[in-house]
Amino acid sequence: MSSNKNVDFVLRTVEKRGVRFVRLWFTDVLGSLKSLSISSEDLEEAFEEGVGFDGSAVEGFMPQEQSDMLAFPDPMTFQILPWRTQDDDRVARIICDIKTPRREPFLGDPRSCLARIFAAAQDKGYVLNVGPKIDYFYFDRSRHGVDVRPTPLDTAGYFDLTASDSSTDLRRSTTTMLERMSIPIQYSYHSNAPSQNSVELRYTDAMSCADNIMTARLVIRQQAFENGLMASFMPKPFTEHSGSSMFLYQSLFDQEGTNLFWAPKTTNVAHLSPLAQHYVAGLLKYAPEFTLITNPCVNSYKRLVANGEVPVYTTWGRKNRSALVRVPMHKPGKHQSTRVELRSPDPTANPYLALAVSLAAGMKGIEQNLDMPAEAPIDIEKLSVEERREQGYLRLPKSLGEAIALFEQSDFCKEVLGEHVYSYVLSEKKKEWDEYCSVVTDWECKKFYIGV
Repeated sequence: MSSNKNVDFVLRTVEKRGVRFVRLWFTDVLGSLKSLSISSEDLEEAFEEGVGFDGSAVEGFMPQEQSDMLAFPDPMTFQILPWRTQDDDRVARIICDIKTPRREPFLGDPRSCLARIFAAAQDKGYVLNVGPKIDYFYFDRSRHGVDVRPTPLDTAGYFDLTASDSSTDLRRSTTTMLERMSIPIQYSYHSNAPSQNSVELRYTDAMSCADNIMTARLVIRQQAFENGLMASFMPKPFTEHSGSSMFLYQSLFDQEGTNLFWAPKTTNVAHLSPLAQHYVAGLLKYAPEFTLITNPCVNSYKRLVANGEVPVYTTWGRKNRSALVRVPMHKPGKHQSTRVELRSPDPTANPYLALAVSLAAGMKGIEQNLDMPAEAPIDIEKLSVEERREQGYLRLPKSLGEAIALFEQSDFCKEVLGEHVYSYVLSEKKKEWDEYCSVVTDWECKKFYIGV
Protein backbone atom coordinates (compact mmCIF):
# COMPACT_ATOMS: atom_id res chain seq x y z
CA MET A 1 0.00 0.00 0.00
CA SER A 2 1.13 3.53 -0.64
CA SER A 3 1.68 5.98 2.17
CA ASN A 4 -1.60 7.75 1.36
CA LYS A 5 -3.44 4.45 1.53
CA ASN A 6 -1.86 3.73 4.89
CA VAL A 7 -2.98 7.12 6.21
CA ASP A 8 -6.51 6.57 4.87
CA PHE A 9 -6.64 3.15 6.52
CA VAL A 10 -5.59 4.59 9.89
CA LEU A 11 -8.12 7.44 9.71
CA ARG A 12 -10.95 5.04 8.82
CA THR A 13 -9.96 2.67 11.63
CA VAL A 14 -9.84 5.52 14.16
CA GLU A 15 -13.34 6.57 13.19
CA LYS A 16 -14.76 3.05 12.99
CA ARG A 17 -13.28 1.88 16.30
CA GLY A 18 -14.17 5.05 18.18
CA VAL A 19 -10.61 5.99 19.11
CA ARG A 20 -10.71 9.13 21.27
CA PHE A 21 -7.02 9.93 21.72
CA VAL A 22 -3.84 9.08 19.85
CA ARG A 23 -0.51 8.89 21.64
CA LEU A 24 2.45 9.94 19.54
CA TRP A 25 5.54 8.00 20.60
CA PHE A 26 9.19 8.79 19.97
CA THR A 27 12.50 7.94 21.61
CA ASP A 28 15.20 10.20 23.02
CA VAL A 29 18.90 9.67 22.38
CA LEU A 30 19.43 7.61 25.54
CA GLY A 31 16.55 5.26 24.69
CA SER A 32 13.69 6.51 26.88
CA LEU A 33 10.22 6.38 25.36
CA LYS A 34 8.45 9.75 25.09
CA SER A 35 4.82 10.49 24.30
CA LEU A 36 2.36 13.28 23.69
CA SER A 37 -1.38 12.84 23.09
CA ILE A 38 -3.60 14.45 20.50
CA SER A 39 -7.31 14.23 19.86
CA SER A 40 -8.31 11.86 17.07
CA GLU A 41 -9.82 14.86 15.26
CA ASP A 42 -6.32 16.29 14.87
CA LEU A 43 -4.73 13.15 13.48
CA GLU A 44 -5.23 13.94 9.79
CA GLU A 45 -3.50 17.30 10.22
CA ALA A 46 -0.71 15.58 12.15
CA PHE A 47 -0.04 13.28 9.20
CA GLU A 48 0.14 16.25 6.83
CA GLU A 49 1.92 18.89 8.90
CA GLY A 50 3.39 17.10 11.92
CA VAL A 51 2.83 18.04 15.55
CA GLY A 52 5.03 20.73 17.04
CA PHE A 53 6.68 20.25 20.43
CA ASP A 54 9.50 21.65 22.56
CA GLY A 55 12.64 19.72 21.66
CA SER A 56 14.62 21.31 24.49
CA ALA A 57 12.56 19.25 26.97
CA VAL A 58 13.84 15.97 25.49
CA GLU A 59 17.18 14.38 26.40
CA GLY A 60 19.69 14.91 23.60
CA PHE A 61 17.50 16.93 21.28
CA MET A 62 18.03 20.70 21.02
CA PRO A 63 18.80 23.75 23.21
CA GLN A 64 16.03 26.25 23.93
CA GLU A 65 17.00 28.64 21.15
CA GLN A 66 16.60 25.87 18.56
CA SER A 67 13.89 23.84 20.24
CA ASP A 68 11.03 23.77 17.72
CA MET A 69 10.56 20.18 16.55
CA LEU A 70 7.90 18.36 14.55
CA ALA A 71 6.68 14.81 15.22
CA PHE A 72 5.40 13.10 12.06
CA PRO A 73 3.34 9.93 12.76
CA ASP A 74 4.34 6.83 10.80
CA PRO A 75 0.99 5.25 9.79
CA MET A 76 2.59 1.80 9.54
CA THR A 77 3.02 1.80 13.35
CA PHE A 78 -0.63 2.48 14.25
CA GLN A 79 -2.00 0.22 16.98
CA ILE A 80 -4.89 0.49 19.42
CA LEU A 81 -3.61 0.08 22.97
CA PRO A 82 -5.18 -3.17 24.23
CA TRP A 83 -5.24 -2.00 27.86
CA ARG A 84 -7.28 1.10 26.92
CA THR A 85 -10.24 -0.36 25.01
CA GLN A 86 -13.30 0.97 26.82
CA ASP A 87 -16.00 1.97 24.35
CA ASP A 88 -15.80 5.65 25.30
CA ASP A 89 -12.06 5.81 25.95
CA ARG A 90 -10.17 3.91 23.24
CA VAL A 91 -6.58 5.06 22.83
CA ALA A 92 -4.18 4.29 19.99
CA ARG A 93 -0.48 4.86 19.52
CA ILE A 94 1.61 5.81 16.50
CA ILE A 95 5.41 5.96 16.47
CA CYS A 96 6.81 9.18 15.03
CA ASP A 97 9.78 10.38 13.05
CA ILE A 98 11.16 13.68 14.31
CA LYS A 99 11.86 16.46 11.83
CA THR A 100 12.98 20.08 11.84
CA PRO A 101 10.61 22.96 11.00
CA ARG A 102 11.94 22.63 7.43
CA ARG A 103 10.69 19.02 7.44
CA GLU A 104 14.19 17.62 7.22
CA PRO A 105 15.02 14.51 9.29
CA PHE A 106 16.28 15.62 12.70
CA LEU A 107 19.84 14.38 13.22
CA GLY A 108 19.19 13.74 16.91
CA ASP A 109 16.33 11.31 16.28
CA PRO A 110 17.51 7.72 16.93
CA ARG A 111 14.80 6.29 14.67
CA SER A 112 15.93 8.50 11.79
CA CYS A 113 19.50 7.34 12.42
CA LEU A 114 18.51 3.69 11.96
CA ALA A 115 16.31 4.60 8.98
CA ARG A 116 19.31 6.16 7.24
CA ILE A 117 21.49 3.07 7.71
CA PHE A 118 18.61 0.75 6.80
CA ALA A 119 17.92 2.71 3.59
CA ALA A 120 21.60 2.60 2.61
CA ALA A 121 21.54 -1.20 2.96
CA GLN A 122 18.34 -1.41 0.94
CA ASP A 123 19.94 0.62 -1.85
CA LYS A 124 22.49 -2.19 -2.11
CA GLY A 125 19.75 -4.80 -2.24
CA TYR A 126 19.87 -5.91 1.40
CA VAL A 127 17.14 -6.09 4.03
CA LEU A 128 18.31 -6.66 7.60
CA ASN A 129 15.98 -8.89 9.58
CA VAL A 130 16.33 -9.13 13.34
CA GLY A 131 14.73 -11.20 16.07
CA PRO A 132 15.47 -9.99 19.61
CA LYS A 133 15.50 -11.98 22.85
CA ILE A 134 14.95 -9.71 25.84
CA ASP A 135 15.72 -10.64 29.46
CA TYR A 136 14.25 -8.81 32.44
CA PHE A 137 13.47 -9.23 36.14
CA TYR A 138 10.27 -8.91 38.16
CA PHE A 139 10.51 -7.37 41.63
CA ASP A 140 8.05 -6.37 44.34
CA ARG A 141 6.97 -2.80 43.57
CA SER A 142 5.85 -2.17 47.16
CA ARG A 143 9.47 -2.35 48.29
CA HIS A 144 10.82 -0.11 45.52
CA GLY A 145 12.30 2.96 47.17
CA VAL A 146 12.28 1.28 50.59
CA ASP A 147 15.00 -1.28 49.98
CA VAL A 148 17.34 -0.53 47.09
CA ARG A 149 18.50 -4.13 47.08
CA PRO A 150 16.14 -6.15 44.85
CA THR A 151 14.57 -9.25 46.36
CA PRO A 152 13.78 -12.23 44.07
CA LEU A 153 10.16 -13.31 43.88
CA ASP A 154 10.94 -16.96 43.11
CA THR A 155 13.70 -19.57 43.05
CA ALA A 156 13.00 -20.93 39.58
CA GLY A 157 15.60 -21.40 36.84
CA TYR A 158 15.79 -21.97 33.08
CA PHE A 159 12.47 -23.17 31.61
CA ASP A 160 11.19 -24.25 35.02
CA LEU A 161 7.51 -25.13 35.22
CA THR A 162 7.04 -25.23 38.97
CA ALA A 163 4.99 -23.59 41.68
CA SER A 164 8.04 -21.49 42.50
CA ASP A 165 7.76 -19.70 39.14
CA SER A 166 5.48 -16.89 40.22
CA SER A 167 5.57 -15.19 36.81
CA THR A 168 3.81 -17.77 34.61
CA ASP A 169 0.48 -15.94 34.45
CA LEU A 170 2.14 -12.57 34.07
CA ARG A 171 4.23 -13.77 31.12
CA ARG A 172 1.08 -15.10 29.51
CA SER A 173 -0.83 -11.83 29.89
CA THR A 174 2.20 -9.90 28.61
CA THR A 175 2.45 -12.14 25.55
CA THR A 176 -1.26 -11.68 24.90
CA MET A 177 -0.95 -7.90 25.07
CA LEU A 178 2.02 -7.88 22.68
CA GLU A 179 0.25 -10.10 20.17
CA ARG A 180 -2.81 -7.83 20.33
CA MET A 181 -0.44 -5.06 19.26
CA SER A 182 0.64 -7.19 16.26
CA ILE A 183 3.98 -8.17 17.81
CA PRO A 184 4.22 -11.96 17.39
CA ILE A 185 6.09 -13.85 20.09
CA GLN A 186 8.41 -16.75 19.34
CA TYR A 187 8.26 -17.87 22.97
CA SER A 188 8.54 -16.69 26.55
CA TYR A 189 9.95 -18.52 29.56
CA HIS A 190 11.51 -18.25 32.98
CA SER A 191 15.21 -17.53 32.50
CA ASN A 192 18.27 -18.59 34.49
CA ALA A 193 18.27 -16.34 37.56
CA PRO A 194 15.56 -16.06 40.24
CA SER A 195 12.77 -13.71 39.09
CA GLN A 196 14.38 -13.46 35.64
CA ASN A 197 12.20 -13.86 32.57
CA SER A 198 12.73 -13.80 28.82
CA VAL A 199 10.66 -13.08 25.76
CA GLU A 200 11.77 -13.68 22.19
CA LEU A 201 10.05 -11.71 19.44
CA ARG A 202 9.71 -13.12 15.94
CA TYR A 203 12.11 -11.68 13.41
CA THR A 204 11.15 -8.75 11.22
CA ASP A 205 12.95 -5.95 9.42
CA ALA A 206 15.30 -3.89 11.57
CA MET A 207 13.08 -0.79 11.67
CA SER A 208 10.05 -2.75 12.83
CA CYS A 209 12.23 -4.72 15.26
CA ALA A 210 13.44 -1.56 17.02
CA ASP A 211 9.83 -0.31 17.24
CA ASN A 212 8.80 -3.68 18.66
CA ILE A 213 11.53 -3.63 21.31
CA MET A 214 10.44 -0.19 22.52
CA THR A 215 6.83 -1.38 22.61
CA ALA A 216 7.71 -4.64 24.37
CA ARG A 217 9.64 -2.86 27.12
CA LEU A 218 6.62 -0.63 27.80
CA VAL A 219 4.12 -3.51 27.76
CA ILE A 220 6.31 -5.60 30.09
CA ARG A 221 6.47 -2.71 32.54
CA GLN A 222 2.76 -1.91 32.12
CA GLN A 223 1.65 -5.47 32.86
CA ALA A 224 4.00 -5.73 35.84
CA PHE A 225 2.66 -2.46 37.28
CA GLU A 226 -0.94 -3.63 36.96
CA ASN A 227 0.00 -6.74 38.95
CA GLY A 228 1.71 -4.85 41.75
CA LEU A 229 5.21 -5.63 40.49
CA MET A 230 8.07 -3.76 38.87
CA ALA A 231 9.85 -4.96 35.72
CA SER A 232 13.55 -4.13 35.63
CA PHE A 233 15.85 -4.23 32.61
CA MET A 234 18.93 -3.65 34.77
CA PRO A 235 21.70 -5.77 33.21
CA LYS A 236 23.10 -7.17 36.49
CA PRO A 237 20.95 -6.69 39.61
CA PHE A 238 22.54 -9.61 41.51
CA THR A 239 26.23 -10.29 42.01
CA GLU A 240 25.67 -14.02 42.41
CA HIS A 241 23.25 -14.57 39.51
CA SER A 242 23.23 -14.22 35.73
CA GLY A 243 22.53 -10.84 34.20
CA SER A 244 20.08 -9.79 31.52
CA SER A 245 20.96 -9.71 27.82
CA MET A 246 19.25 -8.60 24.64
CA PHE A 247 20.47 -11.03 22.00
CA LEU A 248 20.00 -9.81 18.43
CA TYR A 249 19.50 -12.61 15.86
CA GLN A 250 20.47 -11.07 12.53
CA SER A 251 20.30 -12.08 8.86
CA LEU A 252 20.39 -10.32 5.50
CA PHE A 253 17.68 -11.01 2.93
CA ASP A 254 17.39 -9.80 -0.64
CA GLN A 255 14.39 -7.87 -1.93
CA GLU A 256 12.68 -11.13 -2.98
CA GLY A 257 12.86 -12.54 0.55
CA THR A 258 15.76 -14.96 0.11
CA ASN A 259 18.12 -15.41 3.05
CA LEU A 260 21.58 -14.38 1.83
CA PHE A 261 23.40 -15.83 4.85
CA TRP A 262 22.94 -19.50 3.96
CA ALA A 263 25.52 -21.62 2.16
CA PRO A 264 26.08 -25.38 1.90
CA LYS A 265 28.45 -26.94 4.38
CA THR A 266 30.99 -27.44 1.61
CA THR A 267 31.36 -23.65 1.56
CA ASN A 268 31.50 -23.10 5.33
CA VAL A 269 31.22 -25.41 8.36
CA ALA A 270 28.61 -23.08 9.89
CA HIS A 271 26.58 -22.88 6.65
CA LEU A 272 27.52 -19.19 6.28
CA SER A 273 27.78 -17.67 2.82
CA PRO A 274 30.80 -15.48 1.93
CA LEU A 275 28.49 -12.48 2.42
CA ALA A 276 27.59 -13.66 5.93
CA GLN A 277 31.24 -14.28 6.74
CA HIS A 278 32.13 -10.71 5.77
CA TYR A 279 29.18 -9.48 7.85
CA VAL A 280 30.35 -11.39 10.93
CA ALA A 281 33.90 -10.11 10.42
CA GLY A 282 32.53 -6.56 10.47
CA LEU A 283 30.69 -7.19 13.73
CA LEU A 284 33.85 -8.59 15.32
CA LYS A 285 36.05 -5.74 14.11
CA TYR A 286 33.87 -2.85 15.27
CA ALA A 287 32.26 -4.35 18.38
CA PRO A 288 34.76 -2.86 20.87
CA GLU A 289 34.08 0.59 19.41
CA PHE A 290 30.28 0.34 19.50
CA THR A 291 30.01 -1.40 22.90
CA LEU A 292 29.10 1.93 24.51
CA ILE A 293 25.90 1.85 22.40
CA THR A 294 24.98 -1.80 22.97
CA ASN A 295 25.98 -1.71 26.66
CA PRO A 296 25.36 1.89 27.70
CA CYS A 297 25.37 2.01 31.49
CA VAL A 298 27.81 1.46 34.36
CA ASN A 299 26.00 -1.71 35.42
CA SER A 300 26.29 -3.19 31.90
CA TYR A 301 29.92 -4.09 32.55
CA LYS A 302 29.11 -6.06 35.71
CA ARG A 303 27.49 -8.53 33.29
CA LEU A 304 30.36 -8.62 30.76
CA VAL A 305 32.67 -10.82 32.82
CA ALA A 306 34.15 -14.17 31.82
CA ASN A 307 31.83 -16.94 33.07
CA GLY A 308 31.46 -19.24 30.06
CA GLU A 309 28.15 -17.74 28.88
CA VAL A 310 28.83 -14.03 28.34
CA PRO A 311 31.04 -12.66 25.55
CA VAL A 312 34.17 -10.81 26.58
CA TYR A 313 36.26 -11.29 23.40
CA THR A 314 35.62 -10.64 19.72
CA THR A 315 35.08 -14.28 18.78
CA TRP A 316 32.52 -16.34 16.92
CA GLY A 317 31.42 -19.92 17.39
CA ARG A 318 28.60 -22.41 17.03
CA LYS A 319 28.39 -24.26 20.33
CA ASN A 320 30.39 -21.66 22.22
CA ARG A 321 27.97 -19.49 24.19
CA SER A 322 30.73 -17.19 25.36
CA ALA A 323 31.31 -16.10 21.75
CA LEU A 324 30.42 -12.54 20.80
CA VAL A 325 28.74 -13.84 17.63
CA ARG A 326 27.19 -17.28 17.78
CA VAL A 327 25.88 -19.17 14.77
CA PRO A 328 22.88 -21.30 15.85
CA MET A 329 23.04 -24.81 14.41
CA HIS A 330 21.44 -24.93 10.97
CA LYS A 331 18.15 -26.80 10.64
CA PRO A 332 18.20 -29.17 7.63
CA GLY A 333 15.88 -27.81 4.97
CA LYS A 334 15.44 -24.51 6.83
CA HIS A 335 17.75 -22.26 4.82
CA GLN A 336 15.65 -19.22 5.67
CA SER A 337 16.43 -19.63 9.38
CA THR A 338 20.20 -19.13 8.93
CA ARG A 339 21.24 -16.25 11.19
CA VAL A 340 23.93 -14.98 13.51
CA GLU A 341 23.41 -14.10 17.14
CA LEU A 342 25.02 -10.95 18.56
CA ARG A 343 25.23 -11.78 22.27
CA SER A 344 26.78 -8.69 23.87
CA PRO A 345 23.87 -6.15 23.94
CA ASP A 346 21.77 -5.70 27.06
CA PRO A 347 18.18 -4.45 27.40
CA THR A 348 19.16 -0.92 28.50
CA ALA A 349 20.43 -0.19 24.98
CA ASN A 350 18.57 2.19 22.69
CA PRO A 351 17.41 -0.39 20.09
CA TYR A 352 17.46 2.08 17.20
CA LEU A 353 21.11 2.94 17.83
CA ALA A 354 22.12 -0.64 18.69
CA LEU A 355 20.69 -1.92 15.42
CA ALA A 356 22.17 1.01 13.50
CA VAL A 357 25.73 0.31 14.66
CA SER A 358 25.49 -3.47 14.26
CA LEU A 359 23.96 -3.22 10.76
CA ALA A 360 26.56 -0.65 9.76
CA ALA A 361 29.37 -2.81 11.15
CA GLY A 362 28.17 -5.81 9.17
CA MET A 363 27.88 -3.71 6.03
CA LYS A 364 31.41 -2.40 6.57
CA GLY A 365 32.58 -5.98 6.73
CA ILE A 366 30.92 -6.66 3.37
CA GLU A 367 32.24 -3.47 1.76
CA GLN A 368 35.79 -4.12 2.97
CA ASN A 369 35.70 -7.87 2.20
CA LEU A 370 36.85 -8.60 5.74
CA ASP A 371 37.85 -12.19 6.43
CA MET A 372 36.05 -13.99 9.23
CA PRO A 373 38.63 -15.48 11.60
CA ALA A 374 38.72 -19.12 12.57
CA GLU A 375 36.10 -20.37 14.99
CA ALA A 376 37.27 -19.71 18.54
CA PRO A 377 37.81 -22.52 21.04
CA ILE A 378 35.41 -22.78 23.93
CA ASP A 379 38.20 -22.47 26.51
CA ILE A 380 39.60 -19.18 25.16
CA GLU A 381 40.46 -18.05 28.70
CA LYS A 382 43.15 -20.75 28.78
CA LEU A 383 45.03 -18.96 26.00
CA SER A 384 47.72 -16.50 26.97
CA VAL A 385 47.35 -12.80 26.26
CA GLU A 386 49.89 -13.13 23.46
CA GLU A 387 48.05 -16.11 21.91
CA ARG A 388 44.74 -14.26 21.97
CA ARG A 389 46.36 -11.21 20.41
CA GLU A 390 47.98 -13.29 17.66
CA GLN A 391 44.62 -14.81 16.74
CA GLY A 392 42.90 -11.42 16.70
CA TYR A 393 40.71 -11.93 19.76
CA LEU A 394 40.21 -8.43 21.13
CA ARG A 395 38.90 -7.87 24.67
CA LEU A 396 35.62 -6.02 24.91
CA PRO A 397 35.66 -3.02 27.27
CA LYS A 398 35.79 -4.03 30.93
CA SER A 399 34.10 -0.88 32.19
CA LEU A 400 32.05 2.07 31.04
CA GLY A 401 35.26 4.13 31.19
CA GLU A 402 37.03 1.81 28.72
CA ALA A 403 33.97 1.79 26.45
CA ILE A 404 33.93 5.61 26.43
CA ALA A 405 37.61 5.73 25.47
CA LEU A 406 37.13 3.37 22.51
CA PHE A 407 33.96 5.15 21.41
CA GLU A 408 35.68 8.55 21.55
CA GLN A 409 38.39 7.33 19.18
CA SER A 410 35.94 5.69 16.76
CA ASP A 411 35.51 7.32 13.36
CA PHE A 412 33.13 4.46 12.59
CA CYS A 413 30.68 5.38 15.39
CA LYS A 414 30.83 9.07 14.54
CA GLU A 415 30.02 8.28 10.90
CA VAL A 416 27.14 5.93 11.73
CA LEU A 417 25.50 7.97 14.47
CA GLY A 418 26.19 11.45 13.13
CA GLU A 419 27.86 14.25 15.04
CA HIS A 420 24.74 15.19 17.04
CA VAL A 421 24.00 11.76 18.55
CA TYR A 422 27.67 10.82 18.84
CA SER A 423 28.60 13.96 20.78
CA TYR A 424 25.60 13.79 23.10
CA VAL A 425 26.13 10.13 23.98
CA LEU A 426 29.81 10.78 24.63
CA SER A 427 29.10 13.79 26.85
CA GLU A 428 26.37 12.10 28.91
CA LYS A 429 28.27 8.88 29.41
CA LYS A 430 31.36 10.76 30.59
CA LYS A 431 29.17 12.44 33.20
CA GLU A 432 27.75 9.07 34.27
CA TRP A 433 31.23 7.56 34.59
CA ASP A 434 32.55 10.51 36.56
CA GLU A 435 29.57 10.34 38.90
CA TYR A 436 29.98 6.60 39.43
CA CYS A 437 33.71 6.92 40.13
CA SER A 438 33.00 9.40 42.93
CA VAL A 439 30.46 7.20 44.75
CA VAL A 440 31.60 5.17 47.77
CA THR A 441 30.18 1.65 47.41
CA ASP A 442 29.15 -0.97 49.97
CA TRP A 443 32.02 -3.15 48.74
CA GLU A 444 34.56 -0.47 49.62
CA CYS A 445 33.11 0.00 53.06
CA LYS A 446 33.23 -3.73 53.78
CA LYS A 447 36.71 -4.06 52.35
CA PHE A 448 38.48 -1.08 53.88
CA TYR A 449 36.49 0.52 56.72
CA ILE A 450 37.32 -1.92 59.52
CA GLY A 451 41.01 -2.03 58.77
CA VAL A 452 41.50 1.73 58.44
